[in-house]
Amino acid sequence: MRLTQYSLVSAFALIACPALAEEPVRGEAPDSSIVVTALRSPVEQDRVSATVTVLDEVAIRQQQPITLTDLLLRTPGISVTRNGGFGTATSLRIRGADSSQTVMVIDGVRISDPSATGGGFSFSNLLLDDIERVEILRGPQSILWGSDAIGGVVNVLTRRAEKPLEGSMAVEAGTHATVNAQAGIGGTGSLLDWRVAGSTFTTDGISARSNGTEPDGYRRTSASGTATLKLAPSLSVDLRGYWADERNDFDGSSGDSRVYGLTTEWTGYAGVNLMLLDGRFTNRLAVLQTEADRENYDPARSIRPLNFDAHGRVRRFEYQGSLQLSDMAQAVFGAEREEQRMTSASPGNNTTPYALVPQSADTNSVYGELRVTPLTGLTFNGGVRHDDQSRFGGNTVLTGGAVYTPNDGRTVLRASYDEGFKAPSLYQLFSIYGSPTLAPEKAKGWSVGAEQAVGEALHASVTWFERDTDNLIDFAYCPTAAPLPAACFIPGTTTSRFGYYANVRKAHAKGLELAARAQVGVLFASGNYSWIAAEDRSPGSADLGRQLARVPRHLANVEGGVDLPQGLRASVAARYAGKTFDRAGSATVLPGYWLVDLRAQWRMAEGLTLNARVENVADKQYETTGGYGSLGRTVYLGLRSRF
Repeated sequence: MRLTQYSLVSAFALIACPALAEEPVRGEAPDSSIVVTALRSPVEQDRVSATVTVLDEVAIRQQQPITLTDLLLRTPGISVTRNGGFGTATSLRIRGADSSQTVMVIDGVRISDPSATGGGFSFSNLLLDDIERVEILRGPQSILWGSDAIGGVVNVLTRRAEKPLEGSMAVEAGTHATVNAQAGIGGTGSLLDWRVAGSTFTTDGISARSNGTEPDGYRRTSASGTATLKLAPSLSVDLRGYWADERNDFDGSSGDSRVYGLTTEWTGYAGVNLMLLDGRFTNRLAVLQTEADRENYDPARSIRPLNFDAHGRVRRFEYQGSLQLSDMAQAVFGAEREEQRMTSASPGNNTTPYALVPQSADTNSVYGELRVTPLTGLTFNGGVRHDDQSRFGGNTVLTGGAVYTPNDGRTVLRASYDEGFKAPSLYQLFSIYGSPTLAPEKAKGWSVGAEQAVGEALHASVTWFERDTDNLIDFAYCPTAAPLPAACFIPGTTTSRFGYYANVRKAHAKGLELAARAQVGVLFASGNYSWIAAEDRSPGSADLGRQLARVPRHLANVEGGVDLPQGLRASVAARYAGKTFDRAGSATVLPGYWLVDLRAQWRMAEGLTLNARVENVADKQYETTGGYGSLGRTVYLGLRSRF
């Protein structure tokens, strides 16, 4: 084990810094009763019929995560698989849905890569960076978020300045020569609110393959920025940007290799906000663009090391309106246009030029949702969305729900019906394994739930959900003997292929999510348990009735500790993931596992906090993907400050 001295050196430098601001403490974080994801505008959580988890800055810093997925998997209904250490392929599943069936939003901007196999977001490359708030909306949610929102939506908000001039910084170091550093500065004024931030992360890593010995490292540099120009009391302009550059080493299926990948991602947003009718009618007009460039290299190649070259771009034009019709009714409506572009190629180990053929798909959408509160504490919502895609045509989804609280949020009862869909990715449509006639995946789901709070001492919740998904796109293998069906030839050619993408599967998911937290004096405890039966329902499939691959049926988290008024917080946390099948059609079972972590943080002075943790204390060896290793025992030490 190697623990670098970088964090200790930085400790003395930070202690010497004057005018440190106070770190956020319990009760001083932004109001977690406001949810942005549900209606794409601020809504009180006890008026949202869907299941939502909100993690504010205090909750995030207490967990001390490095990656966003490290944080998410400690919430109900979420599992994560990773092909090795940091930076390797990572999949996040909400209630058993595929990773590509989750919408990722950063500061109101949908992030995706149309050149990826499923066209979704790469969770492997998102670290905590300048994130201040995370919201998880579970269940099919295409009514306002469109394609991909079958499992749910993860909405991330970065920090906003609250003072004329303020800053923050953090540095951490630990096992495998890991160093993680972040810094940001911003300010507020009568004309301009702004913040810029940057981070760097590097680690020697572990071997991605469980039978390997060569470490596969990872390095990442990122930057983000936001600015709001206040032109008038009712008129403002928002500018947002995000950029990340990564290099990750990884192994092939046979073991150690020198293969590595380079990825560059960036996002830009420009929007105009206009309030009318004394603020009751808000309007937003925006243009957004996200791009991802990915290249893989194999140094063992003698002629051309480059063996994969992909570029994806999404450009969106959005209008959204929110109208307060009365004290009882609010409407949200909008129109969007999305333009997806992709090129990809797998060059051979030769000098033959390779072609990057552009592929595209455009989607025009309209949506509307109405929320009505006819009685104090009782809220109904309902909505409709229609999308028209240039490849598969039209699709319409509906939603409806109710939520009731008889005592100002101490008791909350929820019920919702939601629909979702996922358009075929450009890769599934146009790669050498693509099928241009693919139809969208479609899901229908419902959930009921209850929450109960007893002052600040206890909060508990229970949720039951079910979801049916049809037209699931999967890889269909071609027969090995002639004659081959037409689908087993690359479209427009006489070249055969060993398989192709097709709408061949169905799935049914149902489950129970339990969660509770309690605090008595300086002692605190929290925990959650999820039972997820996500089964293959494809007619004629050999997997019919079997749990979907890499979806644990049982998930659990528990944490307990002490939070002293002197600024010291320490806890023991444990996480359980049950056994899973490694892949569809395979009898290989990955065993379940328990992981135990130790965490501590000490507020040394106003604005200065020392963090320390040991993850996987027992050095448990486990796999979330067959043949790929996971991090063993790791130790981290760092400092965090605000000034």
